[in-house]
Amino acid sequence: MATMQDVANLAQCSLSTVSYAINNTRPISAATRQRIEQAMRELDFRPNQIARSLASRRSNILALTFPGTENTLGSTIMEFVTGAAQAARERGFHLVVWPYAPAQADEMLQMSRQGLADGIIVMEVRRDDPRVRLLDEHQIPLTMIGRAEDGTDSRCVDVDFEQTAEAAVAHLAELGHTDIVLLNHSADSRDHGYGPTLRIAEGFHRAMGRRGLTGQVLWCDETPAAGRRAIDELTGRWPAVTAMVAMNEHAVIGAVGGLAGRGIAVPQTFSVLSIVTSPLMAQMAEPALTILHSPGADLGRLGVQNLLDQLDGRRPAPAPTLLPCRWEAGRSTGPVPPVIHRPR
Repeated sequence: MATMQDVANLAQCSLSTVSYAINNTRPISAATRQRIEQAMRELDFRPNQIARSLASRRSNILALTFPGTENTLGSTIMEFVTGAAQAARERGFHLVVWPYAPAQADEMLQMSRQGLADGIIVMEVRRDDPRVRLLDEHQIPLTMIGRAEDGTDSRCVDVDFEQTAEAAVAHLAELGHTDIVLLNHSADSRDHGYGPTLRIAEGFHRAMGRRGLTGQVLWCDETPAAGRRAIDELTGRWPAVTAMVAMNEHAVIGAVGGLAGRGIAVPQTFSVLSIVTSPLMAQMAEPALTILHSPGADLGRLGVQNLLDQLDGRRPAPAPTLLPCRWEAGRSTGPVPPVIHRPR
């Protein structure tokens, strides 16, 4: 097995110069670096990651903390994770997922203080998130995919929920719909201050209000069965509703099935627009859903770049980075019907 000394001998340089090249601890000339890299390839030399970490005082690992015991790693969330993993890999880092919910902030902190990761990317952020408070108290570098209490924190990257709500309501209003319901996340997520749940409800009400309309909100658990039950509640409480904006990708699948079970045709007599979701989830419904595609991959990449810029001592952006969702047409929205005949 080749050693660093073997590499130094073949590259005709000192052992310390090889170390500088591997750990990027001191500048070396391009020609010398090229000889060292060529020697490493010829000898099939692979630097010991632990030794590199000791030399650089970095693990070259980033942790993405996600409440996996509470939330499902569905296709939309995986777009965030894969975007972050790719961005980390391009900068020579590895990404690991830590399944810590806000209630497990102390456990997450203990892992962080052991030096197992150079920085933390916090997902599923609540407005008052104890994970963020603890990491800040112990000066552990972090970024957030989402926004905590301070909506001006430049370490945040997030979906532009205001613009997303406006785009969703505008589309349905242009089709003639005036009675629209928002199928949101659960009442529990609302009561615990989960940022997306609160921001989309606020944005939805403002978008409806700008048009002189009053929208309804259905709080729904994140399961298809809950989505079917939501349709029972909807048709009982608000029979005049003709369109739904859904930010609950597991429940909306059940909701579409619940509409079909009641003989309510989508989109002929009822329109469904799913937001902050993925094309894969859209294809799970029949008809395929029209969606506002979550910018998850881009946000995952930006979260990593933000964190690595902090680690390299670069100045943060002046404000949070907000990205809009992207329109992708399906077959689930259409004009409001002139007369609604809705089976009971």
